[in-house]
Amino acid sequence: MLSGIVPSMIFYGLEILNPTIFLFATCIVCAVVSLATGSSWSTIATIGIAMLGIGNALGLSNGLIGGAIISGAYFGDKMSPLSDTTNLAPAMAGTDLITHIRYMMFTTIPSITITLIIFLIIGLKLDNNNSGFSQVLEMQNALSSTYNISLWSLLVPVLVIFLIVKKVPAVPALFIGTIGGGLYAVFFQQDVIYQLTKYEIGNNLSYVKHAYISVMNAMTVEVNINTGNEGVNNLVSTGGMSGMLNTIWLIVCAMSFGGIMEVTGFLKTITNSLLKFVKSRKSLVLTTSGTCLFLNVTASDQYLAIVVPGRMFANSYKKYDLAPKNLSRTLEDTATVTSPLVPWNTCGATHAGVLGISTLIYLPYCFFNLISPIMTLIFAYASIKIAKINVDQ
Repeated sequence: MLSGIVPSMIFYGLEILNPTIFLFATCIVCAVVSLATGSSWSTIATIGIAMLGIGNALGLSNGLIGGAIISGAYFGDKMSPLSDTTNLAPAMAGTDLITHIRYMMFTTIPSITITLIIFLIIGLKLDNNNSGFSQVLEMQNALSSTYNISLWSLLVPVLVIFLIVKKVPAVPALFIGTIGGGLYAVFFQQDVIYQLTKYEIGNNLSYVKHAYISVMNAMTVEVNINTGNEGVNNLVSTGGMSGMLNTIWLIVCAMSFGGIMEVTGFLKTITNSLLKFVKSRKSLVLTTSGTCLFLNVTASDQYLAIVVPGRMFANSYKKYDLAPKNLSRTLEDTATVTSPLVPWNTCGATHAGVLGISTLIYLPYCFFNLISPIMTLIFAYASIKIAKINVDQ
C-alpha cells in the first residue's frame, strides 16, 4: 500500500472492469495466478487484495468479491503441479502427481465452469448505476493525487510471482517482495512518505530518515494514509504485521490442537469408527468426503484433513478394487477446497484476516468450494470416471 503497488492495481482495474464482468474476471484472474504459483494463499494476499479494492470501489459486496477471489484461487491451487496439497494428496493415496491432476479434471472443470456461469449471471443482474460505480472517477482522482500511479509498480508483484514459480521458499520470497515494495516507495512515493511522518518527527530530518520510519511503520504497525476520500482511505489503510497477530495465534492454536489429536490417536479412533458406514464403493467415497470435512472442522488444518484420511482409507480403496487416484481426487475435492470455509481452520482464519472479510460472510459465495465436494459425490454415485485397479489406472 505504501509503495503504491496495490493502489495502482486498483486504479487500472477500475479503468477496464465494471460490475457486470467483475466477479467473472476476478475468478479467472485469481485462478490463473494461483495455477502459475501453486499457492492460493499468495494469490489471495496479492492479487486478491487488489481485486477486493476494485470491487469495493465498484460498490460490490465484500461477500461476493471474497467468494470470487477464493473460488478462483482454490481452483488454481488444486490443479497446479506446484501446489503443496496437489503433491500431498497423491502421495498419501499412492499415485503419481500427473495422473492425479488429469483425473481431477473430470470433476474440477465442471465445478469451475458452473462457478463462472453463476458469477456471470450475478454480474448481469447487478445494477451498474449504483452509487459505488458512480464514484469510481472520484476514487481514481483520489488515488492519482496521493500516489505516483504507474504500471512500473507492477514489476514488484511480478518479481514475487516469479520467485514463487521458481519454488523459492516463502520467507525469502516475501522478504524480497517486501524490500522491493519498500524501495519503490522510497524512490517514487515521496509525498506519501512525508505525509506519514511529518506529524511524528516534523520536517527537519533528512528524507532518508523519513523514508526509513515510514517503511518500517508500514511493515509492522497500523498505517493510515489520507487521500481526501473516506472510501479510498479505508482501502489503503493497513495493519502491518501486528494486524495479523490475532490470526497467527489462532493458526498456532489450531495446529497444536490438530497435532495433539493425531498423536494421541483420537483422530484415528474417530476415522476408524467411520469405516463402519462403508458398505460399498459409493459409500466409501461419501465417507472419505465426510471425514475430510469433519477433520477440517475439528483438526483445523487442511494438511491433516488430507493426510489422516489418506492413510486411513488407502487400504479400503484397494479392498473395493478402486484405483488410488480415486482417493487422491476425493481428498482434493473435499479437504483442500473446504478448508477456507471453516472460520477456525488455518486457511479460513488466514484468508479472513488478509482480506478483512469474515469467513461466514464470503462462505455462501465460494461456489467452487461448495460445488466441488458435491461434484465428486455425483461422479461416485453415478459411476462416472471411477477407475478400477489394473483396469483404468
